[in-house]
Amino acid sequence: MFRLFLWLLTVCALTAGHGGPAAAYESAPVATKRTTATLIAASGTIGPDGTARIGLRLRLADGWHTYWRNPGESGIPTELAFVLPPGASAGSIEWPTPARISEGSIVTYGFTREVVLPAIVTLTPGTSPPGTFPPGTLPPGTASLTGELRANWLVCKEVCIPEEASFTFTFPAGSGAASPEAALFQAHDRATPRTLPWAATLAPNGTLYILGPELNPDTVADAWFVPETPGQIADGAAQLLSVRGDGIALGLRLAEGFAPASGLRGVLSLRDRSGGQTDVMLAAAPGPVPAPELGLPRALFFAFLGGLILNLMPCVFPILAMKAVGFAAGLARGTARAHALSYTAGVMATFAALAVSLLVARGAGMAAGWGFQFASPVFVAAMAWLLFAAGLNLSGVFQIGAGFAGAGNSLATRQGHWGSFFTGALAVLVATPCTAPFMSVAIAAGLAASPPVAILVFLLMGLGLATPFLALSFVPALARAMPRPGRWMEIFRQILAFPMYGAAVWLLWVVSQEAGPEGVLAVATGFVLLGFAGWSIGVTRGYGHPRLGLLGAGIAVALMLATLTGLGATPPGPAAERGVEAFSTDRLAALRAEGRPVFVNLTAAWCVTCLVNERIAIGTDSVRRAFGARHVAYLKGDWTRQDPAIGAFLRAHGRDGVPLYLYYAPQAREPDILPQLLTEATMLDVLAKGS
Repeated sequence: MFRLFLWLLTVCALTAGHGGPAAAYESAPVATKRTTATLIAASGTIGPDGTARIGLRLRLADGWHTYWRNPGESGIPTELAFVLPPGASAGSIEWPTPARISEGSIVTYGFTREVVLPAIVTLTPGTSPPGTFPPGTLPPGTASLTGELRANWLVCKEVCIPEEASFTFTFPAGSGAASPEAALFQAHDRATPRTLPWAATLAPNGTLYILGPELNPDTVADAWFVPETPGQIADGAAQLLSVRGDGIALGLRLAEGFAPASGLRGVLSLRDRSGGQTDVMLAAAPGPVPAPELGLPRALFFAFLGGLILNLMPCVFPILAMKAVGFAAGLARGTARAHALSYTAGVMATFAALAVSLLVARGAGMAAGWGFQFASPVFVAAMAWLLFAAGLNLSGVFQIGAGFAGAGNSLATRQGHWGSFFTGALAVLVATPCTAPFMSVAIAAGLAASPPVAILVFLLMGLGLATPFLALSFVPALARAMPRPGRWMEIFRQILAFPMYGAAVWLLWVVSQEAGPEGVLAVATGFVLLGFAGWSIGVTRGYGHPRLGLLGAGIAVALMLATLTGLGATPPGPAAERGVEAFSTDRLAALRAEGRPVFVNLTAAWCVTCLVNERIAIGTDSVRRAFGARHVAYLKGDWTRQDPAIGAFLRAHGRDGVPLYLYYAPQAREPDILPQLLTEATMLDVLAKGS
């Protein structure tokens, strides 16, 4: 009789406020001016499996909100504490997908209006009176479960107020039939993240990659990620979406101190073109940047084609012109093929070394990409000195080796072949500031693949760079079209010194961008010391005292190398350009939210292709007037020192180096990716279409 009385009392408590006997299973409310809290149950009894599903229902006044398991940059999550008899246990909260809530300058995750936070309580068969039951069953009328739920939560509007409530409950054993409140649990379940059906990877740069054929520009309009644990990402930072052919890339800004090697878990929300939303529980394992959907044959072809086009880039021309003079002399002596092979070996070896260096740098967590070595002022200074020394040699200040047109020595000597080898190596090193069409896609695909594939991609790029000289050497018809050796070669050799000096001056400017005035002083001092070293070798050789000249040159070179210790200082801030804003993903997202068209230029001081494009295409009066007439925001990102945030943005768009040009037309979901070689007509055409 006592158990029957207790059961009737419980039913009355759970049906309070609903006006009918046993019509619903919701407790009497605990109400404040901000919140109405009740305890609801999906069923009025413990089911045959020994479980009951109950939940805290919070109905919030307008403008107030409460918090998710990860509250974000502020707040406290709701806590449910159960007091249960022996043999009973409670599960954790089944959290629905939260909303992102802006509170001034911070972002939090939580709920507005109404939320149900369910949990499952379990009575283990055989552990509760009146006796032992068959395994997995609880016959009706033979057991009940009585307990207490104590809830604490925080509600915020302009101020934050902690609230609490306590509820007691009793469930007899029964069929577990659904209550009218079961609809609230069903609505909750629809708002609960499902299991992620696609592979997810967190790259070291913070980019989240989700690969799946269903994720493409036709199906994904927006995406955002909410981490399960606080302190993993910058919650208020923009999450820039890039939809690829085989999935999506979501650029996250990792929180300071968070190690991407630990992976990332949380809720990914995807919005489709019709406005529908799909929420999935994502667990991203740490890994490399996934390769774009390119395929190995196409990646190798693009690598070869990019290397071939690299011969036409302005940074490579002086070295190739030097090689052309030697090639013409080699044709006359029948040694052109051997030297073309030596040159190719130098090119291939240097490309392989670059590939290995990139892989090692990335393995160490660096955001290294094509031309990454030019982010070091020490390397840039060394290249400037090397080109300046080559110019002095071409000008006749001193002579090292057989020379280009030395009539007395054969180019087939060991020294001559080493010269061809190092000419190939130098061609690769000075080529890295340039990016030819097709190269970026091939490099990105190669570096995202296994190390052997990455090295193979770089070797094919080197083969493309060396192909013109190989063709001239092994195809007689092409060789016959070359000019014959003569006195013109000596004059041409001296003329080639001036592109070398020009390249050295340009690299001096690059150092000024990376290391400031102190870097310029160090490199310029090196120029003077190199001039003295060259003069010392040349003048003493003429007087028959070459060793004395070498001693003086050695001292000068040692002093020059000592100046490198002064490089690496904090560089100066970027000079402001009229009508140009500094690029950031946050600024890009803000401008797009305003509906403004945006042009993004990702460049670097050492990128010759970038500088040429800015001079002949982007910076012309016609293009700047078009920017103003169409109210285009111009964002410029400087990758001179390889900013990791810009590197992540590049890789999210399938690039591994600069330049990258994007134009976001108003209301467009995806940007137009412009060619790497721009013209004024190309820019005006894109702006006209975007308007």
